[in-house]
Amino acid sequence: MLFVYPAIFHKEENAYWVEFPDLEGCHTYGTSIAETMEAAQEALAGYLLTLLEQGVPVTQPSDISSFHTDNGFSSLVSCDINQYKDTKAVKKTLTIPSWLNDRAVSMGVNFSQVLQEALISKIQA
Repeated sequence: MLFVYPAIFHKEENAYWVEFPDLEGCHTYGTSIAETMEAAQEALAGYLLTLLEQGVPVTQPSDISSFHTDNGFSSLVSCDINQYKDTKAVKKTLTIPSWLNDRAVSMGVNFSQVLQEALISKIQA
């Protein structure tokens, strides 16, 4: 699910900080514009995902033209919360042939990683 909110970026000495006027307490910082934008996207996603998981209504974004700043600039920041949802690990038990297990163990194969890669490949096919 894609969200887009206006943000105000401020420069202070050799760093930037950003705030979301529509989302009280949602702010972050960085040392460059690119780093600050990336941090803003992550902060926005985390903030909105928390609201949604708690069943709190999400405030509609304001029109960016309604924000004026003397010591910074406004910009739209977008995030896709789907990439942050349900990232907790889930334990699965599976059965494979003994010879396959022995060979994979002898090669130092990371079973979890291989299964994840195979599942992603299967899903995207």
